[in-house]
Amino acid sequence: MLKAKKIDHICIAVKSLAEARKAYEETLGLELAVEYVAQGEKIRVARYYLSDVALELMESTDPSSDVARFIRKKGEGIFLISYRVDDVAAGLDELKDKGKTLIDETPRHLMGNRYAFVMPPKEMCGVLTEILDGEFDPEA
Repeated sequence: MLKAKKIDHICIAVKSLAEARKAYEETLGLELAVEYVAQGEKIRVARYYLSDVALELMESTDPSSDVARFIRKKGEGIFLISYRVDDVAAGLDELKDKGKTLIDETPRHLMGNRYAFVMPPKEMCGVLTEILDGEFDPEA
């Protein structure tokens, strides 16, 4: 059975990564863990850890990206919550069997993780929902 085990990370869409980093680092004392570009999603990301949950600030690298469209429509703010599960592929199969509307029907791969965007935001209280397994490795 698909069961979210914990929140893995929360993503915030920002207009300027440099300005957002300054705000979060100066205000909350956050220390940058890694900054990377996810070319498939057309974003530049600053990742911080608060205990075992990551916070990601995401800036679009292309005006056609989902993050850019989100900011144009809603402004900056919480874009995504990612939940750790045992098996992304099995979770997608289960949701399909239950007749759920899926964004991804097969897992994507990034930095050591398999992940999938599952439910459209309108079906999850306006928040893009992601499931993932594996271990984050910015070198992978």
